[in-house]
Amino acid sequence: MKLSESVALVTGAGRGIGRAIAATLARQGSTVVLTARTRKELEAVRVEIEVQGGKAVSLQADITRDDQVEQLFNELSSRFRRLDVLVNNAGFGMFAPVRDLSVDDFDSMWKLNMRALFLCTQKALKLMEPQKSGIIVNVSSLAGKNAFIGGAGYSATKWALMGFSKTLMLEVREHNIRVITICPGSVDTSFSQQERNSARSDRILHPQDVADTILAAMTLPERAMVSEIDIRPTNPK
Repeated sequence: MKLSESVALVTGAGRGIGRAIAATLARQGSTVVLTARTRKELEAVRVEIEVQGGKAVSLQADITRDDQVEQLFNELSSRFRRLDVLVNNAGFGMFAPVRDLSVDDFDSMWKLNMRALFLCTQKALKLMEPQKSGIIVNVSSLAGKNAFIGGAGYSATKWALMGFSKTLMLEVREHNIRVITICPGSVDTSFSQQERNSARSDRILHPQDVADTILAAMTLPERAMVSEIDIRPTNPK
């Protein structure tokens, strides 16, 4: 797919992987719609993109709230009348043994990692299906395929995301919409402060590595689709 002159929405665009994806798409010629809860972070990314000659719009939203998802997509549709790319990147994890994980933390992960992604995807499809084109990128995790102590709640959301993505891909391909699910391993972001502060930070994945992998999958010939990618550090020892 040619990304020049496309419209791309990136959730969780204020930092980490989302920020890297947004900047990468902008360099390809996309007009990037940035959304996250923190206006200051969004504005910093927008300015960064525009300084580099790209085009970006920041629309603050808490996508765990139905009314704000509705408002976000109404504004996007009013401005652009189309959506070519949706990157469902927003997510977070709380890690504790099952016996210690609070119900509030469990619910919060499900609300952002799955429910908000579901709502954004539904809204995006209403724009993409009439176009008969589009790309939806779901940022999952290797935790969506592997268990680890303390990760029951987070892994459960990412396992659910894998099932959702596989089904979505089968449902929308007839509309020429590609669904790409990417499963990164450890990434040097504020998501995992322990990794960030460790001596391994120069050997684990960086946000740009994930963004470049997504870009490679997105820019395949339109007749081809890579539906799922695992990405891990080459040598994390």
